[in-house]
Amino acid sequence: MSIVRRLARPLLATGYIAGGVEAFRDSSAAAEKLDPVLKQVEQVLPQVRPVTANRAQVAQGIAAAQVLAASALALSKFPRLSASVLLGTTAINGFVQYQSADTSTKEGTSQRRSNVFKNLSLVGAVMIASVDTAGNPSLVWRASHLADDVRKNAAKVSKDTKKKFAQAEKAVQGAVSH
Repeated sequence: MSIVRRLARPLLATGYIAGGVEAFRDSSAAAEKLDPVLKQVEQVLPQVRPVTANRAQVAQGIAAAQVLAASALALSKFPRLSASVLLGTTAINGFVQYQSADTSTKEGTSQRRSNVFKNLSLVGAVMIASVDTAGNPSLVWRASHLADDVRKNAAKVSKDTKKKFAQAEKAVQGAVSH
């Protein structure tokens, strides 16, 4: 693994771990901020109400997922999956921050805008991390190249078989005509 990955993954993860631990510890405040967003989700998808009924547990679940994914990313364990989970938690947290931001003052509006840009930057960073193969081809790439190799080999075997069959057919015709 390159030195950049050894440094970048833990650095990216630190903010997520700190934020997740804080949200987990103060789940009532996180739940309060999450409530308007969950109400919107429940209006669109009423079947999720039993899952989202306890807002504090939902907030703790999101925080726990964030801490676990960030820890795994920092340790380079399942980095693409971890980064994908962080992408989801970043989107949720960014939307919650945007919705709950105080816009009654100029400073509040400025802070909201600053948070939007920060969260967009984090989304970009975890998107890059979620597709980073660390120099190794992805499973999709490997599977497509394996399929190409199988097709090429099958075509080659088929061509060789046709050629040998044609030779055998000539030999049989030659033996029959004599």
